[in-house]
Amino acid sequence: MPLQPVLINGAWRASDAVGEFEAVNPSTKTPLPDTYPVSSAAEVEEALHAGYEAAVTLRTMSPEAIARFLEAYAAAIEARADALVELAYAETALPKSPRLRDVELPRTTDQLRQAAAAARERSWCLATIDTKRNIRSMYGPLGGPVVVFGPNNFPFAFGSASGGDFAAAIAAGNPVIAKANTGHPGTTKLFAAAAFEALQATGMPPALVQLLYRVKPDVGYRLVSHPLVGATGFTGSRSAGLRLKEAADKAGKPIYLEMSSINPIFVLPGALEERLEAVAGELFASCSLGVGQFCTKPGFVVVLHNEKSEAFFAKVAELFQSPPGVLLGEGGVHTIADAVQKLQAAGAQLVVGGYEVEGPGYRYANTLLRISGDDFLKRPHDLQIEAFGVVSLVVFAKDIAQMQAIAAALEGNLTGCLYSHTGGDDDALYEQVAPLLRTKVGRLLNDKMPTGVAVSPAMNHGGPYPATGHPGFTAVGIPAAMLRFGALHCYDNVRQHRLPPELQDKNPTGTMWRLIDGVWTQKDVA
Repeated sequence: MPLQPVLINGAWRASDAVGEFEAVNPSTKTPLPDTYPVSSAAEVEEALHAGYEAAVTLRTMSPEAIARFLEAYAAAIEARADALVELAYAETALPKSPRLRDVELPRTTDQLRQAAAAARERSWCLATIDTKRNIRSMYGPLGGPVVVFGPNNFPFAFGSASGGDFAAAIAAGNPVIAKANTGHPGTTKLFAAAAFEALQATGMPPALVQLLYRVKPDVGYRLVSHPLVGATGFTGSRSAGLRLKEAADKAGKPIYLEMSSINPIFVLPGALEERLEAVAGELFASCSLGVGQFCTKPGFVVVLHNEKSEAFFAKVAELFQSPPGVLLGEGGVHTIADAVQKLQAAGAQLVVGGYEVEGPGYRYANTLLRISGDDFLKRPHDLQIEAFGVVSLVVFAKDIAQMQAIAAALEGNLTGCLYSHTGGDDDALYEQVAPLLRTKVGRLLNDKMPTGVAVSPAMNHGGPYPATGHPGFTAVGIPAAMLRFGALHCYDNVRQHRLPPELQDKNPTGTMWRLIDGVWTQKDVA
């Protein structure tokens, strides 16, 4: 079987491969027919140089041109919807409907169109003008390609050639080198083909979008730390992310990571008095969505120890005994088993599940564990392990002071939630716990499970370490996500005709917001 081609510098071509691999159908545990290359260091170097040249060309092109490309790409994806859904299902076992076709695909095209609108409107660049000193600044392109490492759990909406990082990087004026997730290389190739068609139709630089499938670890470290690279966006495991971060940091290259999160849920007593079964049902539904393979899955629950919380736990345990779904791949079985073993070694009691399910498809039994607040506080670090599946740990705090101590001992997370009485009976307890939880999470929720991540300008899909590598940025939400892939360009006493249109006295669109002498306005400079 010949190797699938890579996309480098505007051409689909045979790879200078140093290895090969196949994707595996998780439902059947059998390899899929196509074979993909592992790219050499020389091939990666060529992609980087082509990406750099594309970045130079892109600086001469208008935001309108970028917007047209993103919109054309969204339309090209929709034209390939059937093929994308079928192949993604084969490579990931994620349901065709509603998950892939009705949820993730529309989300992907929507965020591309939101990125196009932001590029066209231009307020994202935060143009700032000091007329007295004639100093002007704005966010602009990085000057080199952005490398995007996509995860295995969202082949469309977070894909390296289609997802949020891709959309944000392009909209900010940067080319992208997509490093496909090896769990769904064919799906990523289909996206790259649609992007290539769109860039040709809109007259964009040939190397605006390039595609590699896999590289050896040392080549990956070189990729993220290369002098020509602009930045890297990574979504994946903490271990892989930190190794890439170390390489990028040594070279002074920006890297934005989404890595690990247990997404703590604090269920206050009044919520259980009021709606115990409903909260238990919401918890299980959130834990089991996508077979627990969401970065916002609630893997850690805190309750006050009493009869109601024991009844709540019993109901949750009953729900967890349902049949498990198919995981994304064999690696998922091993990582879940390892995480559960480590939780038990740290003192957690296994109540439900805890074993691989034999038969067709990669499956691991839904798993529920428990521990006392006293025992959790003895080893808090060891008990905050992300288990990427339907796995959750319930901590029973002996009193509100211990619940506060548990909140204070948490590491950084993408999300954190408090469930409370709708009539206000928990308000005093809420005020004691929420301020502690607020500093530990990127997104704080009330009475709502965290698995849904809306593509909203107000969304923060980020958080303190180890959820991400930097607490000040989001991977979801246009235009905020674009700022990761921008550089602050300052102009001091530069003549009007030499300034970018965004910083000239006349507002280039008439609607763009600019900060002029301390006032946000859409007006021209007086």
